[in-house]
Amino acid sequence: MKEIPLGAHGRRHLLVTPETAIDFLGDERARVLSTPHMIAYMEWAARDALLPYLDENEDSLGTVVHVRHLAATPVGMSVEFTATVTGVEGRRVTFRVEARDEMELVGEGMHERFVADIPKLVSRLAAKRPR
Repeated sequence: MKEIPLGAHGRRHLLVTPETAIDFLGDERARVLSTPHMIAYMEWAARDALLPYLDENEDSLGTVVHVRHLAATPVGMSVEFTATVTGVEGRRVTFRVEARDEMELVGEGMHERFVADIPKLVSRLAAKRPR
């Protein structure tokens, strides 16, 4: 793993579609970006921020998500997700995450990821599986 600078950032974009919108409000006109999809795109933006600093056998895993979903984004509107490195402690990296649609801030918070050695992770997972 290379040194990860504070301020490193990643971005993801999403056009809200029926597949990324909640569908349990009972009215098609009320379909909006779901909170689980918002969180997933925040995590992907954070992972994207780390990828340039990782070695070949490394990747990152989400370990903490603390976010607020502030406003609804309807189907058909675009959202930009950003993640900015705010702290690095060994292999733990913290981020400020945000989601903005075409009109306003719709989500914000903190996310933490752990840089993992994939072969070690695979070995640990194998030890946990039933024989």
